[in-house]
Amino acid sequence: MAQEKQLALYSQTEYEGTVPKGYPVSCPTLDLSVTWDSTSRNLFIYRPPAQAVSKIHQIATPGQKAPDAQAVTWKPDGQFLAVGWSDGFVRLMGLENNKAAHHIKVSESPDAKITHIGWASSSIIDKGRNAASQAIKNSLSKEGGLSRDEDIIDLPRELAFLEVDTAFPKISPLPSESAGAGEDAMVFTLRTGIDFLFKTPKPQDFDQVDVMIVGTSDSKLQLSIYDSFVIGDFPCPSLGSLSNSMLVHHASHPNISTQALLLAEKAEQPEEVHLVPIDLPFISSSPINLALLASKLTTLQKLLRYIKQTQLHMQAEWKNTRELPTRFLRSVEGDLENVENGPRGIVPALYHTVITGHAYQPVREWLVDSVAERGHKRWDKAVVAGLKNLRSLVHENFLPALDRCSVILSRLKGLAAFHGDRGDIGFAESEIQRIMDIISCLSLVGNKILITVMDELDHFMSFSTWLRFQIDRLASSTINEELTEKEATIDHGKVLTYIESYLVQSPLRAFLDDIETEDYTNDWSHIEEGPRLLDILNKQLKKFERGQPYMKALPHVEFLVKYMTVWCNRVFTSIAEAKKRSVRFGAPINLSLGNPITKMDLRMCMAKSNSMMMITALTSKEAKNQVSVFSVGLDISHGISSNRQPVACRIDLGSRSLIDFEFLNDETLVILCGSKDNAPQVLYVPIQPDKISYGSYDPASPNSIPTISADDLIVYSFPETPTLQPVRMSVHDKSDIRGEVPARICLLESNCTTMRTFALPALEG
Repeated sequence: MAQEKQLALYSQTEYEGTVPKGYPVSCPTLDLSVTWDSTSRNLFIYRPPAQAVSKIHQIATPGQKAPDAQAVTWKPDGQFLAVGWSDGFVRLMGLENNKAAHHIKVSESPDAKITHIGWASSSIIDKGRNAASQAIKNSLSKEGGLSRDEDIIDLPRELAFLEVDTAFPKISPLPSESAGAGEDAMVFTLRTGIDFLFKTPKPQDFDQVDVMIVGTSDSKLQLSIYDSFVIGDFPCPSLGSLSNSMLVHHASHPNISTQALLLAEKAEQPEEVHLVPIDLPFISSSPINLALLASKLTTLQKLLRYIKQTQLHMQAEWKNTRELPTRFLRSVEGDLENVENGPRGIVPALYHTVITGHAYQPVREWLVDSVAERGHKRWDKAVVAGLKNLRSLVHENFLPALDRCSVILSRLKGLAAFHGDRGDIGFAESEIQRIMDIISCLSLVGNKILITVMDELDHFMSFSTWLRFQIDRLASSTINEELTEKEATIDHGKVLTYIESYLVQSPLRAFLDDIETEDYTNDWSHIEEGPRLLDILNKQLKKFERGQPYMKALPHVEFLVKYMTVWCNRVFTSIAEAKKRSVRFGAPINLSLGNPITKMDLRMCMAKSNSMMMITALTSKEAKNQVSVFSVGLDISHGISSNRQPVACRIDLGSRSLIDFEFLNDETLVILCGSKDNAPQVLYVPIQPDKISYGSYDPASPNSIPTISADDLIVYSFPETPTLQPVRMSVHDKSDIRGEVPARICLLESNCTTMRTFALPALEG
């Protein structure tokens, strides 16, 4: 007879609406779960007892409906939630806010669906380095120079992973007003979001690398590492007679780089599935620590996004400073052109007024009737606020982000110089130097803008005071003492300088104004294969200051940011291609039950002999009281795997009815079933080959595998109250990544609005 024990309730979550199929998706490290509301098209993150801590929604593009969530997966450490949407994007959501931290384009086809997102961590600890450190420690301990409790610091490693980012001030959030309509428009506007995105890595983070594999219904796979660095797209391996295949499940083990894919012709009730190992040898054999490299590259990607948004805000503030004054000036220009005697432009007309005190009739009418007191206040507010905001953006956002880019690029340049004779790192020192040259140009432009903004703001304050004085003087029939005193405080030299140099055309136009397409194309072609970019820019800025013809696109912030992004993307693509070339798919293994498969799960396990196994559990509607378990051993050499012959067994539940099953860890398959009296039970099925008898498996005769009775398995029951009628289950092993969380089983009730979580005890022995 089975040994029966009782589980204790850990928590209970009540959802506001009915949970659809495939949900809730519970977090592996925290007592959180995700559900989807198809009516409002919102994803909700819940914590017990009924608190929705976050609502995730994607805004629809004009003329289209909001996208639906098609696949949801938690990052192994519970830090991110990956959501695959029907618009072809996978967006990574942090728990701090409901804005996407990263958005990855997976599919261009509007008909392709995201079928599965696999997310796992692989260890990249250098075992040789650990062994050497331990040997030195043991030697020093014997000599009495070090106690066994003290750790040896690996100086080369500490220097390699030294982070200087903490010496910089925190990156400042951008203004909350949106400067664009893209995905990143609001990502960088909150302090919590900024801190989350630019979090300094911990030393232990460099001992592992996160891998994400996304499958789509058009037989494509996308591989990315470290949250958002895309390695590339791959076609699904050919599966014999099947015309189409898609990813339906994924598994990995932290100790190896090889991962397991479960492919099928369709996501729902396939006739058969194919188990395919995918080898990622670049994880373990990269000459540069992959976590370090990926960390720097993804941080650089985020900084590029941040700089782009800063550039858009800078352009928006520049336009705000020019829009209203331009309208005021345009209204008087037409009148001045029709004057028979006197100046034909606003600059000489106002210059004349400053020098002589006399205002021509069109200028008088313009100042008194068009601008007046109210117009002057609007003018003053628009220019002063715009210039101050522009100054803050450059000083607090633009230049600090460029400094951080320079630090990252100097690290990459050093790595490229050290590994210069290797082609598998994917980038060269000359490429990094070119990007650093562009950063130098942007820094020069940023400082020029900062100096010009402060100079223009200083001169505008004098001009604004003078303008208000002229409005009051011309609108009054007499000159009173107050106006006389006010005139005495005006710096007329600055007023004249502003009228001549800033009023109609500000020097800032060279950096922030719109660019003509022809200038853009010509300048790009000229610098692409040219000499050092900073020298060219210096010469062009000197020509601009002297009023000579110059390259009009080159000094623009938008042009330089675009040029830097293109060069960075070339480096990213080159590195990704170097990693992609080593990816290899193993031989597919056909797994079949003879009937459509209704439930499946996959696990990669380390056997007691330190060999690796891919274990798959399947069941069909026709055999609702049976679970078939398939085990395939892997031989791995230098990151390349080869399959052993598959073995299998069948778990016969007898009179029990199967509800759900899932792997808990390397040791156990958890089966949720109903007893004779419909009371739910949990069965612990050992999956290690020394605990269960596997037999040979032949795909041609899937029913010939050995059968094991469930009567001798460990059985757990649930408290009698409240009455349980579960319809779905998920299980998670214990975790201490974000606080102590026990192994648990999460059960969705038949009403589809309640999830009860029970703590699972550890097995003895």
